[in-house]
Amino acid sequence: MDWDLLDLNPRIISAVKKANLKSAREVLSLTCFDLQRLTELSQVDVQLLYTAVATVYRKAPPITALQLYQRECPVSESWQRLTLGCPVLDSLLRGGVPLSGITELAGESGAGKTQVGLQLCLTVQYPQEHRGLGSGAVYICTEDSFPIKRLRQLITQQSRLRPELPAELVHSIRFSDNIYIEHTADLAALQTCVTRRVPILLSRGLVRLVVVDSVAALFRCEFQSDETVERARHLLAFASTLQRLSHSFQAPVLCINQVTDVVDNFDPARCSFGLVETRVLPALGMAWANQVQVRLMLRRLEGQGEAGGSGGVPRKLEVVFAPHMPQASCLCSVGVEGVRGIPSEPQPSGLGIQ
Repeated sequence: MDWDLLDLNPRIISAVKKANLKSAREVLSLTCFDLQRLTELSQVDVQLLYTAVATVYRKAPPITALQLYQRECPVSESWQRLTLGCPVLDSLLRGGVPLSGITELAGESGAGKTQVGLQLCLTVQYPQEHRGLGSGAVYICTEDSFPIKRLRQLITQQSRLRPELPAELVHSIRFSDNIYIEHTADLAALQTCVTRRVPILLSRGLVRLVVVDSVAALFRCEFQSDETVERARHLLAFASTLQRLSHSFQAPVLCINQVTDVVDNFDPARCSFGLVETRVLPALGMAWANQVQVRLMLRRLEGQGEAGGSGGVPRKLEVVFAPHMPQASCLCSVGVEGVRGIPSEPQPSGLGIQ
């Protein structure tokens, strides 16, 4: 680093050169006491050095807590989300799926988890001005074959799901050409997929979304009940790879997860994250839960009538935990055009009693 370019007193620059410090990283990695000892500068001079070096080293201006609260981050994608294609669902998730980190969607078989994954594979292809990412998706199947017929049906119904979009835009996107399907039959194939093939697609800009359906299938079948430590080691390595890819390419990762029955709701060793009245919990335990940034659960509500007149069984999409939003839920339905949220009915007004 050329120290003469820093806006510092020549005396401080001379002391840094005399200490044989070569880079900004080297300065920032040293404690104040170590810098004082190496450069023989005062504490005030060292603080000035820290500030000058950090100003040159950082690539973007700092963001204050007030800016974060008011969402005034013009050069940051921290508030950008990938839309689910439905304003009710997006409202529940504060805009959609985060671009960095692992988002988990858990639920029983038939709840509609795969439908959400397919829907995201389509919304990601829209331009950013329409809350997409202008790129494709990679869909990793670990148990069932890819539902190609359902995907084609969703493609033909995009105009119904998102009527606010220009018709010419919807018809101009070749949705099926931008979805890359991977089938992995064992953990070795899954690891090869996420460490070799997926990074190539991301680095070339061909995809900006990774869907794993499902994350529990292979980890459940390849390890016995007495191999929990070994399973956790492989699970953490897999999660670390997904997190690194997501943060490096600002690509959302959706992991669809199975559930396990709750044997004892009062077991102190089991953490339910506030889901006290549920009879199922997401699979893979705490080892996996600690790697997830956003946990969602999707449930079928049997015996509660039709979902918003759609003729199907209503569902409940619930936010279990997330760093940027509280626990909340909304009703939704799975129709021909995809997954739609059901707007909540307005609360009845009071009787005017003060």
